[in-house]
Amino acid sequence: MEFKDNVPIYIQIEQHLYRLIVQGELPAGQRIPSVRQLAVDLTVNVNTVQRALQEMNNQGILFTKRGECNFVTEDTALLEKTKKELLTRELDDFVENMHRLGVKNDELIPTLSNYLENLGEK
Repeated sequence: MEFKDNVPIYIQIEQHLYRLIVQGELPAGQRIPSVRQLAVDLTVNVNTVQRALQEMNNQGILFTKRGECNFVTEDTALLEKTKKELLTRELDDFVENMHRLGVKNDELIPTLSNYLENLGEK
């Protein structure tokens, strides 16, 4: 994982885990790797990983079983809400980037449609 300088690392770790959850790589009810294992895998400080997991626990996305590890929530409504929030953030970034390139709102859909049509040709 490559970290960006302008966003705190613990937030980037949260976003990474959200993606894994939304993509189904960490399904509902599954145990996630330990704090130490995540720190090793992501080459970050254990305290940074702990902060990210604590934030996710506070939001209800993860829960801790006493004496065990963290698990992904089984609350499908919360997982669906999280997915929608992630999609909205991605769309916000996309639209912002298109605006920076000079693409106006009324050009977004035709530009994207054209891109998707040509994608199959690549």
